[in-house]
Amino acid sequence: MLPPTRTCHDGPMCGRYASIKAPADIAEEFRAVDATGGVGQPDYNVAPTKQIVTVVQRHPRDEDGTPDPATTQRSLRLVRWGLVPSWAKDPKAGARMINARSESAATKPAFRRALNARRCLIPADGWYEWQRGKSRKQPYYTRYKDGSSLAMAGLWEYWKPADDPDNQYPDNQYPDGLVTAAVLTAEAVGPLAQVHDRMPLVLPPSAWDAWLDPDTAADAEAVAALLAPPSAELVAALELRPVSPAVNSVRNNGPELLAPLPPEDVAEPLQLDLLAGPNPS
Repeated sequence: MLPPTRTCHDGPMCGRYASIKAPADIAEEFRAVDATGGVGQPDYNVAPTKQIVTVVQRHPRDEDGTPDPATTQRSLRLVRWGLVPSWAKDPKAGARMINARSESAATKPAFRRALNARRCLIPADGWYEWQRGKSRKQPYYTRYKDGSSLAMAGLWEYWKPADDPDNQYPDNQYPDGLVTAAVLTAEAVGPLAQVHDRMPLVLPPSAWDAWLDPDTAADAEAVAALLAPPSAELVAALELRPVSPAVNSVRNNGPELLAPLPPEDVAEPLQLDLLAGPNPS
């Protein structure tokens, strides 16, 4: 079951984005091996609890499960959006943990282990955010102007039920465990703050190697420095557009959700340099 229309956690940022590109194209862009089986479909309204594409980098294991410390492999993996800590008694906790604040993740029991050793990237074509107005909330869609993928910083975790004396999982629904993820958020930068005070922590390509390195701890300068809000240069490469309130419902899913809303239909229009023109691609 999908969560309510607006689901936020840990210093609210709305949990919706678009993931349109084919896994093979994402793998090429992120220099990764596609381990999704090619099952990913265009999703114009990704919501919590859905399966999402992530980019991870791990030491490959041999037939006995022993990792090779001399090499790493970057791959695309499907995980469920909504992080379930390894110590959680019930996977339902993940529905609330879709976001983690970059400023405090290192001190939160639910996120600190993943930040230290299980970081990932979550590719997106763009994300939705809602501006609060006097009469209603106006959704905006933010993306790179050149159409390249956004790399949202994420954390992933592995959960498997312990002994089950109460027979909570009679159908053995998690025989191989459950892999889940959360999106890191940061303080919104520049004009984006007029829409919402939080935004996804978007990392430029120059930061991907350090972020994904499984051997670099969270307190290392190479990683700690990435937990700051995105640079003004990165924000300048973005555009945002007002879109239809149809995106409010997770039942709606299609390219029409990305269409710019006519000016006369926009609730309290913004005057921003980042706003797309009348016919954005």
